[in-house]
Amino acid sequence: MFLSDGCGAMIANMDVTVLGGGIGGLACACALAQRGARVRVLEQAPALQEVGAGIQISANGLAVLRALGLEPAFLARSTGNGAVELRQGQNGARLIRMAMDPGAFRFVHRADMIDILAEGARAAGVTVETGRRVAAVNLESSGARLDFADGTGETVPLLVAADGVRSVVRPVIDGVATPFFTGQVAWRALIPGTEGAPEARVYVGPGRHLVRYPLAGRGVINLVGVEERAEWAEETWHSPADPAQFRAAFAGFCDGVQRDLALVDQVHLWGLFRHRVAETWHRGQVALLGDAAHPTLPFMAQGANLALEDAWVLADCLAQRPVDQALPMYQEKRRARVARAIAAANDNARNYHLSKWWQVGPAHTALRMLDRVAPSAMVRKFDWLYRHDVTA
Repeated sequence: MFLSDGCGAMIANMDVTVLGGGIGGLACACALAQRGARVRVLEQAPALQEVGAGIQISANGLAVLRALGLEPAFLARSTGNGAVELRQGQNGARLIRMAMDPGAFRFVHRADMIDILAEGARAAGVTVETGRRVAAVNLESSGARLDFADGTGETVPLLVAADGVRSVVRPVIDGVATPFFTGQVAWRALIPGTEGAPEARVYVGPGRHLVRYPLAGRGVINLVGVEERAEWAEETWHSPADPAQFRAAFAGFCDGVQRDLALVDQVHLWGLFRHRVAETWHRGQVALLGDAAHPTLPFMAQGANLALEDAWVLADCLAQRPVDQALPMYQEKRRARVARAIAAANDNARNYHLSKWWQVGPAHTALRMLDRVAPSAMVRKFDWLYRHDVTA
């Protein structure tokens, strides 16, 4: 496994508490423990588990897994993505096919990703405590006071808040901010199937699009359909919904989509909200990480990847500097990049859902032309995002 030169000098034997047993929290715990810290992860759920859904790990996230020594386990449980193909939703006609490096862009089931990180963290000596829901956090000169839902409490010397979009810590660090509903919801489902090439297809239409890609190791296909609508939905992907409503939302799409939707027997609905990137990521002995600092819309598939980057950078900063210098250093290294990535995701939310004839015609014509002359240009446009390596 990769560790920085002189790593651990500042953090060796330091007690660190990580709040949240998701991708960012477990990756950070692993990175800290490998540098010699004594790390404990507090997870509010009764077990480390995730609702069934696929995620995409790009080269920037894979670089962190490689540095943590987890790349072999990840490759064994993920599927390489050979291409992203955009198609018209109504008739299935191809607009553009962008070849991808399957070694650098991969699909994985979220539960498998959690298992890989949890195994790596435990191997590094991390303790994971489940069923530990924190109801309130207060800053103290000696660290952070955690008040648990069961009425108990304790003070921890250094807290990493990786507790997600509903973080109980972020308001303490950055103040209260109200997100706004984007007018979009995401349907998430898994259907049985292994047919076809290991690639992503994106079917685009007025006010909606549907993404399809395989999770070959599990023998299923991941479906994510995004629909514009006025009706509000809860901001969580754990909310069960009616498969018939999912099918109705994409009733005008092509036969291939209809065959997929006919196989859906369970679906979850997720309301898409836009949050501002936190202005302040740290205060005292507490730092924010991942969605707690910067929730993102899913249109660049970067939520998990940005959390992995955060995890590595925070651990590296703490290994190099005293805490009062390391936490500002971490924010300085991360905030501008994260804000740029989230802005790109916001732009894609508009690009996928063009509805006016004077928008759709020219846009689709341009994609077809690009498909003939330089289909890789759209991928190279985002090299600054996908090819960045925070471990270098």
